[in-house]
Amino acid sequence: MSRTNPRTKPARTEAVRSGEAGPNAVWFKPVMFGFMLLGLAWIIVFYVSQGTLPAPGLGSWNILVGFGIAFIGFLMTTRWR
Repeated sequence: MSRTNPRTKPARTEAVRSGEAGPNAVWFKPVMFGFMLLGLAWIIVFYVSQGTLPAPGLGSWNILVGFGIAFIGFLMTTRWR
């Protein structure tokens, strides 16, 4: 019969199974904010250029692309610890 020491920290796999994940990687926050800012910049460029940039072939779909990119960043905020 094995006994566990109550003073030791649980193993990482046990913490993940119980829902207690550690902090995010260092790159997570810059990527998250980067997606949000890139989406915003995409929409701003579309409006300022009067629809000729960033992808002229998409036309008004550029707005959806910009919101989609920003939405990825907002979805990442749900995983931010």
